[in-house]
Amino acid sequence: MTVSLLNNGSTTSTSSGTSITGNASSEASNMFTKLLVAQIQNQDPLSPTDPAQFVQQLTQLSQTETLQNLTSLTSSSASVLQSMQVLALGAQVGSNVMAETTSVALDGSTKVTGQTTLAASSTKTTLVLTGSDGVKHNVNLGTQAPGTVAFSIDPASLGLPAGTYTMAVETSSKETPALDIQGRLNSVRLSSAGSVVLNVSNIGETSTTAITAFNGPSTASASAAQSSL
Repeated sequence: MTVSLLNNGSTTSTSSGTSITGNASSEASNMFTKLLVAQIQNQDPLSPTDPAQFVQQLTQLSQTETLQNLTSLTSSSASVLQSMQVLALGAQVGSNVMAETTSVALDGSTKVTGQTTLAASSTKTTLVLTGSDGVKHNVNLGTQAPGTVAFSIDPASLGLPAGTYTMAVETSSKETPALDIQGRLNSVRLSSAGSVVLNVSNIGETSTTAITAFNGPSTASASAAQSSL
């Protein structure tokens, strides 16, 4: 009678075809022990199994259990780190942040500030805002040297109604730099998929990787803190 202990290093089978997956390492270990005893008891006395095979099987089980433990530890560590990230970001609610984005939400009256970084000088630099109707609105940024270029979007002076506008920068050097918009961090939440989602004014919902800077408490938050003293 032959009893196979491990098949491809991940599944244990008896002659009846019962399989054990690596979902529960303790159960797999107990079953392995039982199968090992059964194999020893039922081996041919005239042609005993090579002891090296038992050692190999024990090594395979040990490696499988180690991988399972590492997977569990990694998952637990990721969960802890994510919780710490939510708590840390939660403490920043009410602060002004800079976030990389390709669109901006305007209310029709409030100015919105932002910045871009040029790798080369540009003799003609234009911030192009495109509304949902497809109409483009240009904000002339003039001649700019390489480096950070700050800008302001004033909906009232530009005649821009409330809405969401896509953004792009056109330069004489033909580069397409990323754009950062400043907004107030309104909330932090976990999505159903487990990722951290931030709600930033002037932008909407965005990911943590979009945040490029924390600029401290907003004017409203600072005023509220001062009045409570």
